[in-house]
Parts: sequence; C-alpha cells; structure tokens
Amino acid sequence: MDGTTPIFTPHGKHLIAGEWIATEAEFSSEPATGPVHAFSVGTPELVDQACKAAEDAFWTYGYTSRETRAKFLEAIADEIEARGEAITEIGTQETGLPEARLQGERGRTTGQLRLFAEHIRKGDYLDVRVDAALPDRQPLPRPELRMVQRPIGPVAVFGASNFPLAFSTAGGDTAAALAAGCPVVVKGHSAHPGTGEIVAEAIAAAIESCGMPKGVFSLIQGGNRQVGQALVQHPLINAVGFTGSLGGGRALFDLCAQREVPIPFFGELGSVNPMFVLPAATKARGAEIGTGWAGSLTMGAGQFCTNPGIAVVGTGAEGDAFVEAARAALEKAAPQTMLTEGIAGAYRAGKDRFDGRNAVRPLLTTESGPRSAAPNLYETDAANYLQDHALGEEVFGPLGLVVRVSGLDEMVTLAKGFEGQLTATLHMDDADAEAARRLLPVLERKAGRVLANGFPTGVEVCDAMVHGGPYPASTNFGATSVGTLSIRRFLRPVCYQNIPGAVLPEDLA
Repeated sequence: MDGTTPIFTPHGKHLIAGEWIATEAEFSSEPATGPVHAFSVGTPELVDQACKAAEDAFWTYGYTSRETRAKFLEAIADEIEARGEAITEIGTQETGLPEARLQGERGRTTGQLRLFAEHIRKGDYLDVRVDAALPDRQPLPRPELRMVQRPIGPVAVFGASNFPLAFSTAGGDTAAALAAGCPVVVKGHSAHPGTGEIVAEAIAAAIESCGMPKGVFSLIQGGNRQVGQALVQHPLINAVGFTGSLGGGRALFDLCAQREVPIPFFGELGSVNPMFVLPAATKARGAEIGTGWAGSLTMGAGQFCTNPGIAVVGTGAEGDAFVEAARAALEKAAPQTMLTEGIAGAYRAGKDRFDGRNAVRPLLTTESGPRSAAPNLYETDAANYLQDHALGEEVFGPLGLVVRVSGLDEMVTLAKGFEGQLTATLHMDDADAEAARRLLPVLERKAGRVLANGFPTGVEVCDAMVHGGPYPASTNFGATSVGTLSIRRFLRPVCYQNIPGAVLPEDLA
C-alpha cells in the first residue's frame, strides 16, 4: 500500500439477504486517518427484513450437512484473505491500529473460521448420546432414546469496537453461529463501518460460490440506537452475541429478558483482570514482572477486554521494586491513538474518577489528547479498595492500579471481594505453591481463565480456551465467546424417542 490511491472505497450500504440497500439518512465515519466516508443509517424496517430472510434461510441452512457448512466457513476465510490488503488499509484508517495488528487479527479471524470448519467435521461437539431400547425391562420397558445438539435459529451479532475483524462482522460470534447452522444478522459497529462492509462483501461472495440461501447473512450498519433495540427484540431472533461495554450490554440483556419469549444474551462486558504477585516471585523477579505488566497494560493502548488493570502485590521493599519498575516503564511509553474519540473521552473520564479519590495515590499521571491515551498509574491498599466499589470498575485504556496487601490473608480477602472476571493471573515461583493453592479456589470462582506467570492479553483460539466468566465479565457464566466451545451457545439438545432411522437427522441416523 503506497497510501496514495485507495484500494477500496466503501459504498456505504447495508447487505440484506444478498442485496445492497441504501437508506436516506446517513452518518459519517470518524477515521483516525484518511478520508471520511458516508454510510447509510440502519432502520427497524431493515432489521425486520433481515430477520425474516434469516428465518426463511434457516429452513435450508439449519439442515445442511456439517461438510457443507465447513466448506462455507472455509470459503469465507478464503474471500477475506483475497481482500486482505484492502481490509488492512481501511481498517488502519478507521481505527488507528497499526498494520501489523490488523494483519494479525485478520489471520486470527480466518484461522478461527477454518478451525470451526474442522471442528464440526469431527462431530464431537454434537454430544450424541444413545440409550438402546430395553423392551423386556420390568416393570416397564424402556424406549430407544437418542440425543443430539441442534441449531436454534437466527442469531443477532453486535460488532465490537476494539476488534474490527476478530469480534465483528465475520468474527467469533458469527463464525460460531454459522458453524452451528444458524443464520446471522450483524449490527455493524460505527467505529469501523468500512471494514465491516468489505468483510460483508467477502461473506456475500462465499454465499454465492457455495450456493447458500441469501438470508443466511445480513449486515445492518449502525448510526441509530433503535437498530440494536429492534434486533434483540425481534421475535425471529433466538440468541444474541455481544462484546462491548457493561452499560450497553446490560441494557440489551434486559431487553432480551423482557421479551414475550425471552432469549439468551451472550454478552462479554469487560473486566479488570486482577494479577496477584506472590511473595517468592516478588522477591526473585518483582521488577521484571512490573516491567512486563507495564507492557501488557499499554498493549494496543490498553483497549483489550483482557487488559490486566489491577496488580496485587505485598507491601515492603520487594513490592516497592515491582511498583517502581512498572512506573518507570509506563513513564517511557508514548501516547497511542485510540479507536474513537468517544473511547478516548471515556478513558479521560476514568482517569478523572481516580484523580478525584482520596483512597488512591497517583504514581504517574499524564494528559491525553482528543483521540489518544497516555498511561496512568495509581496505588491503594486492600482496605480502601474493598470500601470503594468504583475502584474495581474497568477503565478502557492504559490505566493501572496497584493494590498493596500486608500478607497472604489479606490477599485472599481481597480476591474474595472481586467481582466476576474474564481472567485472573498468578505470578509465582515454586516456593509460592502453597499460597497459590489457597488462592486458586477463590480465583476459579471469580474468573473464566486462570493463568500463571504470564499476561492475559493474548487469547488463544482453540478447544480449551474460555473467554467469559461470572457477571459482570459476561452475562452467561456457562459459555465462552472464544474457542470451539463457543459453538455450543447456538445449539440446544433435542431427544428423539423411538424415531425411525429413516426420519432421524443425518447426524443421528
């Protein structure tokens, strides 16, 4: 890319069941660099049209073979890669993220599509169970019973602001729903509408080449809150996948619960991802851990839901070394462009919340620009943290809080006081094993993923990954939005009693 002639210029339309449709009202993109583009504003009428097309498509797509769906997922991956350079160009313009980050995220997006394709080919996710008939059992015979997971119907997906590819138009929620056999209606995020449009073009091309029903996928751009509300309340939508803020997610969750027929809302709402630095590790390598924490805290301008915003470390000179190393590393970090001006403004408001509290001591405070963020660091003790709920609220950006504890007992008490988290981290050496065993039962109740001697900002897409946790980290603690287990969100078990083999679904026959 030479930056002179654009590879891709958005047309700004919605994709509804194979047709690109414009609406009269428009909103303007707010790119970090490059030209501003106009996009059609979504409407409840378009939502209704897309949902009805998705329901019609389900009667075909929901009954396709696993091999057919696997090839479709792979075709989407191929079409995304064919547009790779254009996706990187407009993605960097809209979000301010560096090219390497967009390229890596594109690889993750296509990789998870192909992983899900391979996963459904194996069939294990269907959890097939068969209990043979026992006609001679006394006092009553037992019928033949067969159970399998079946797709639930059309699914709504909300694009995420911080992952324009991996958690948006063709991201994890969309890939999981399509793998399960569910058509998808995506509500695009207004932070990167052009990126969403070109990925939708890739999905449309895959639909055409694979002969899929047109209504299996639709993209409705944002620009109007009524679009999201209409989508989660539409009677033909059977579940919702969402990644975003606690406030926005909770509002949509409540709408799902208030429907005449309530539906599951799989919301990933963020986390402060506490890090516990145990005594032996603090003594042996506290400064090294502190420097590593600073790097994780500032990665991607801190705009990851797994950003480790809180570090718990002991008082005394060894803990001081951790804190000073983190402060020194953060002081050297340059300001970074944030995804939107709104997100940058929310980050400044989060900093102001800390500055206005006597319970915390500033260790490093910096000024951020209209669309940039510089790191900030604060310190408090366990007693003040437990008394001030606001200290545990996520600040989306490179802001860190160190909580000092007097010993293991206070560390355990503090851990019990945390709300639900996506992750919790133990930094430990061999001599910390007993302390870690005491903390682990607490942390596994608080978080969906517990890790040792690392930083949680890397989320592997694989079979064993869990990206979820108790509320408010997510609205459904039994689910994950990353990894192959995420497909199960869009399936439900059905039992077939004495159904002849010629009538049974293909996966049971």
